[in-house]
Amino acid sequence: MITRKLLLAALLVPLGATLAVAPAASAAAPTAASAASASPDAVAFRSPEAALDRVAHPLRTTEPRGNVADLRPFGTMVGGATVVGVGEATHSSHEFVTLKHRMLRYLVEEKGFRTFALEAAWSSGLRIDAYLTRGEGDLKQIMDEEFQGTYRWWNNAEYRDLLQWARSYNIQHPGDPVRFVGDDNGFAGPQLYDTVNTFAAASSPELAAQITELYQGLRPTINAETYVNDYLAKPLAEREAIAERTGRAVDLLKQHPGADPDAHAWAVQHAGAIHQMTTLYAFDWDDPRDVPGAMRYRDRVMADNIAWWQQRTGSKIMISAHNSHTALKTYAPASHPHVQGEFLREQLGTGYLSVGLTFNQGTFNAFNHDGAPQRFTAAPAAPGTAEHTLDKVRHRDYVVDLRNTPAPARAWLAEPHTIKNIGATYPGIADAPQIRLTQTHDVLIHLQQVQAANMLN
Repeated sequence: MITRKLLLAALLVPLGATLAVAPAASAAAPTAASAASASPDAVAFRSPEAALDRVAHPLRTTEPRGNVADLRPFGTMVGGATVVGVGEATHSSHEFVTLKHRMLRYLVEEKGFRTFALEAAWSSGLRIDAYLTRGEGDLKQIMDEEFQGTYRWWNNAEYRDLLQWARSYNIQHPGDPVRFVGDDNGFAGPQLYDTVNTFAAASSPELAAQITELYQGLRPTINAETYVNDYLAKPLAEREAIAERTGRAVDLLKQHPGADPDAHAWAVQHAGAIHQMTTLYAFDWDDPRDVPGAMRYRDRVMADNIAWWQQRTGSKIMISAHNSHTALKTYAPASHPHVQGEFLREQLGTGYLSVGLTFNQGTFNAFNHDGAPQRFTAAPAAPGTAEHTLDKVRHRDYVVDLRNTPAPARAWLAEPHTIKNIGATYPGIADAPQIRLTQTHDVLIHLQQVQAANMLN
């Protein structure tokens, strides 16, 4: 959760540097046709779209209800992966969320996945997990309170339906529930402080007193967006001092295991989540030179939280985040030098699968440069862009394994192509970066058209 001012600083300030190093859309590069001319496949498949046609699997629908048999080819692509990162080309389009809902259903029912992870705060994940597994709280209130700031794009009817499905599933399967985790570090809610303080009090009076002192004045008592705005208004030196305090709290907890190893592990992780937030906001967001380090830290945290959750719970995890987080290689090296998907591939190897979602045209919600929510329209993809070729495949919506394509498709997929990459604010940095799809994702799902998600608040 980053304020509008800071988000714009993070996304827009490095734009000049990014454009300076990114190849132009018209830059000379070997064409797919010339690269594939010597291949036997080139005779049978005279274009990359014809080659993709051979291996693309059509999707019956992007809506979550009904039979999911058409996702069986996707299940084969998942193979033995235990973490599947599913991206999105915009943060707020209906079909991206409903398709993720459908994919989650399939992965839960057919592949044994039991956790849905979202690009949201760790403390938000705890509240939603308690609702899904134990029925604690009111879903509307939880979503209204947790999905604020840039996280507000998750407060839509599509995610509400996904969470309601998971709750219904858990009522029917109380001994084997679907869990929820927020892997991001934009906010640290009051329950984190309460859990850590409770553990410290049970451990020793001395530890409790030390933790109380280190956390003095930090526990949120106001709504999340206001808390973050007020926090970021503090001088940089004060934010750096707070991060040092929260780091000491983590170190102290590690030295006091207490009587319950499980409670200790969770207390250390919750204290770590507090420290993740204070560390992120201890970067100098007004200095463009500091932004890449902040973005790299954020993506590493997102990967580390996923790895910790999997190690602790033993659960297979489906991640929902932007394409530029779930990717195997960054979309914007100048501002985001190393991303969540890269970290996860390094940690898990082929146990991590990256799924990119693209679209040809449609509508989406995003903040404009005044910080106000707005519905935007994306025109049909222009010739030369990745989506223009992807949309020529005969299926309206389809999934394709980029690791297993005929030679003409492989040649085209290995070339740099401009692609839509729309974040929380529009226009923003790298809305149309050039990427090499085979380096960036394992699997690609292309949709012909999307429409803006239905916001609830």
